[in-house]
Amino acid sequence: MKRHSTAKRALSVAGLAGLISLMAVMPASAHVGAGSVDTFSRGFLHPLSGLDHILAMVAVGLYAANLGGRALWLVPSAFIGTMLIGGLLGYYGWPLPMVEAGIALSVIVMGMAIALGVRLPTIAAMALVGVFALFHGHAHGNEGAGLGMAFLPYAAGFVAATAVLHVTGLALGAGFDRLGATQSNVLNKFAGSAGMIAGVSILTGWLAA
Repeated sequence: MKRHSTAKRALSVAGLAGLISLMAVMPASAHVGAGSVDTFSRGFLHPLSGLDHILAMVAVGLYAANLGGRALWLVPSAFIGTMLIGGLLGYYGWPLPMVEAGIALSVIVMGMAIALGVRLPTIAAMALVGVFALFHGHAHGNEGAGLGMAFLPYAAGFVAATAVLHVTGLALGAGFDRLGATQSNVLNKFAGSAGMIAGVSILTGWLAA
């Protein structure tokens, strides 16, 4: 039994290390030079090619895992649902100020919530991620403006990848919990702090551009 527990711990730590290593080699922003936006595969790969998206969407899942209960599915669902609304706003040309800054702030705030162990009521957590989801959705809906139905496969791929990243965050949180309360707390603080630092770097880069 002890050997089995040690193996679980090693796998969870290895998974976290792998995620951090992956994030380290990703570009800081995924919105410039998106290329073609008319296929499902490009839409699916797009959120996986930018540090901001990976951090924000995994953080939503990890935060939902920390809250537990109905938040496990309501918080990620709120992000995806509001992201679709933001996508429509961008697609139809409705302006939304400081989109890139809003995306960077989503990484910072979600990282801070995880690191500090902030436990919002589920409805408040849904509202928080929903605000940030508007920025993520708007950025990519704007990329498809004028493409008509050709944009739908790309949008579907983007939503699917977002869901995968949320599930990754949920699985990460479950893995942390299996290690025990103390280890889970330390790993959440580490993951949240790493996210905050990365978010500040992304925001600084946007301000300097």
